[in-house]
Amino acid sequence: SLAEQGEHALQQITSALDGSKTDAVLCVAGGWQGGNAASKNFLKSVSASVSQSIDTSAVAASVAAKCLKPDGLLALTGASAVAAARGTPGMIGYGLAKAAVHQMVASLSMDGSGVQAKVIGILPTTIDTPSNRAGMPSADFSSWTPTADIADKLYAWAAGSAPCENGRLYTFVTEAGKTRVE
Repeated sequence: SLAEQGEHALQQITSALDGSKTDAVLCVAGGWQGGNAASKNFLKSVSASVSQSIDTSAVAASVAAKCLKPDGLLALTGASAVAAARGTPGMIGYGLAKAAVHQMVASLSMDGSGVQAKVIGILPTTIDTPSNRAGMPSADFSSWTPTADIADKLYAWAAGSAPCENGRLYTFVTEAGKTRVE
């Protein structure tokens, strides 16, 4: 269950921290699921998207509320395609899950949320990973965001060497192999 997963994660993290607090909690879990309401595996894709995006973000939020320094950073992973769209008819489960993550960022960044740190969302388009390359071998990889670009920006935000705004959704845009954050 989600509660059991959250308790297990919290137990492992608090044990590793040994009474200390952490600078950042980064939830970069996720995965893409396609399908519309008529698709054979529609409900399965919705369930997978909820598990991959909403459940992992909820666990990260719970961990952040208990283990994050007051000046720390909680980053959750949304999706630029969902933020820019009015709907996602060809990927309904994915769209609803990522929209929920965007809403979690907004709620968790507010007073009374239980998280006493900055909360942001990162919105990549397509991340350049081996599994994405295997799944889309003829795609234009120069428009995919390298994992190192995301990691570098998250590190800069967490370390305080680059400013970030509480509650903001940051879009990662990669063109011709160059990444910018908007």
